[in-house]
Amino acid sequence: MLTFEKATPEETGIPSDCIIRLIEKLQKRQIPMHSLLLMHHDKLIFEGYYAPCSADSLHRMFSISKNFTSIAIGLLLDEGKIALDDPIIQYFPEKLPDEVHPWIAQMTIRDMLMMRTCHASTTYKVNMSSDWVKSFFTIPPTHPSGTLFHYDTSSAHTLCALVEKLTGCNMLDYIKKKLDVLGFSENSYMIKDPFGVSMGGSGLVALPLDMMKFGYFIAHRGLVLGKQLISPSYIDMAVSPITATCMTAPIPGEAQGYGLQFWRNERNGFMCYGMGGQLIIFLPDYELICVTTADTQNMQGGNQQIYDALYDEILPYIQKDALSHDQEAAQRLHDTCVALAVKPLESAPAPEILCEINNKTFHVQTEGSVFQSFRIQIQENVGTLAFTHKQTSYEIQFGIGTMQTGVFPIYDQKYAASGAWLLDGTLFIKAHIIDAYVGCVQFQLSFRKDELTVFMSKKEESLFHEFKGHFYCKSS
Repeated sequence: MLTFEKATPEETGIPSDCIIRLIEKLQKRQIPMHSLLLMHHDKLIFEGYYAPCSADSLHRMFSISKNFTSIAIGLLLDEGKIALDDPIIQYFPEKLPDEVHPWIAQMTIRDMLMMRTCHASTTYKVNMSSDWVKSFFTIPPTHPSGTLFHYDTSSAHTLCALVEKLTGCNMLDYIKKKLDVLGFSENSYMIKDPFGVSMGGSGLVALPLDMMKFGYFIAHRGLVLGKQLISPSYIDMAVSPITATCMTAPIPGEAQGYGLQFWRNERNGFMCYGMGGQLIIFLPDYELICVTTADTQNMQGGNQQIYDALYDEILPYIQKDALSHDQEAAQRLHDTCVALAVKPLESAPAPEILCEINNKTFHVQTEGSVFQSFRIQIQENVGTLAFTHKQTSYEIQFGIGTMQTGVFPIYDQKYAASGAWLLDGTLFIKAHIIDAYVGCVQFQLSFRKDELTVFMSKKEESLFHEFKGHFYCKSS
């Protein structure tokens, strides 16, 4: 079973203070990090988790799922069960319409891996209550297959369905069996679509250390503990710059090209990319692998901040030889690691109106609202936002200057929340969702004695749909 040798950063030629500066830069930019792992010369030189996240916390990896799907396809290729230039329609006759569009009929497994399908966007999002795989063959295409890069998660989802159809088991179970020496967490799993297919484009839930094991496997071209787990030629092809991405890339870090579900990066390397800062960054020229989990969904350019911090604070300072032991730097890095935590909001002093509205119930006047009332209660540094939703009462606890953890009501997802009084006297509450689903739900409350205006927003892909919009309330 794969285990990693650990070393101090100095033993591999990296000053500890560089890692501290990397962490501090991300904190200064207010990037909501959940974990940071660094491997240099095949040694794990840093492993840090931001409370309430820990080494044992399963985390949604979003589109890193696509990299797992790519590897599963490579394993099927090794077994001779598929060929990359097979038309995908030959495997799903039961999903096809009476008349198949020629561009869909021409689409190959290779096209799908390269994100050069005939669809400009994810097909199942057109109607998520209909068969997600079937939508890939029935939604009208926009252009010929094999021509242009368009990020299409339904492509990876359909490839995952192919893996599960040909193997007769869940895709992650298949990968765990074939790559058993990696020792992925037994508790890791993939969320399924409404029709029972693993979400091969975004559903992986695993440990950050699982991602480092996967990264090690990729970096070593499939050779782990003396066993060649997959053809190295497939890995080489998967991570190579096959397709241009500059036309649609939102940031420079994602404009460097694409392989077979793997992105290229700005430092002659490649990466596994998941929405919100789930990253495995490979820098072969430096023999460095960086794994992060985070939630940058609510931050424009947040992923680029992670890339740049790594490139600026680590790469220029890597030395060829080991550095002398620096006890003081090692202690600083240890102290920094222990103190890692999702940071609470910074609050202004509580307004005078708090004494008038504390523990007062405000009834929703907005017509058609699924919420009936709101109430806040704040004692010292702990607050409670109580509300009724469809006639059922719920509570969310939050800290003022601290974080409070709990289980988010209705959806049973773990959260960490803080609140802050803003300069205009409104109360801002942010709940970080840190579970199988990752994101945030935010509340802004404006009080006027007997009136309350609530503004809610959510940044999460699948759940929490009720928690958005404006609600006008009055006290009894």
